[in-house]
Amino acid sequence: MSESYNVVLLIEQELSAADAAQVVSLHEGLDEPVVYHVLLPLEDAAARIEAAMGSLAAGEVMASPAMVMSDVDLEAVRRDCEERSSGELQHTVEALANAGASAVGSVVTDPPIDALAAKVAEVDGREAIILTRPHVVAEFFHVDWTSKARRKLGVPTLHLLERENFDEQAGSGEGITGF
Repeated sequence: MSESYNVVLLIEQELSAADAAQVVSLHEGLDEPVVYHVLLPLEDAAARIEAAMGSLAAGEVMASPAMVMSDVDLEAVRRDCEERSSGELQHTVEALANAGASAVGSVVTDPPIDALAAKVAEVDGREAIILTRPHVVAEFFHVDWTSKARRKLGVPTLHLLERENFDEQAGSGEGITGF
């Protein structure tokens, strides 16, 4: 039996069918069977609460932050985040399967690059693919996931932008369009 070509895929959100097809197309023609190991970081419940509180008027928060927080069911928010992340991961694995790929996945709670490095080591990953939305500032300062992964991993690391095809990504600099 031939060995698998293991690709570890770190994603920010659920892949569309087009994103899945694009990823699978990268490995067409390989002699070995390709297995995608998808990692999706658990949506951060604390960040979600902070974002919601940030959208409140300053006067409401300054008047009574204890009252605002008393209405928040932290456990319910955590459960919602876990359910949402699990659902997005399942849809991603299905999208890859529908594109003809073999894929397994997990929701991770470790820092994303640590989880990526651990998975690459665990499965003897041959390459890593990071699929994100554009993060112009983080990319400029090289603190984005891809820059961190390239410094930490010993395998080829490709950064793709979600919902952009290869032609769009090859356009105006590192896949960032609209400038």
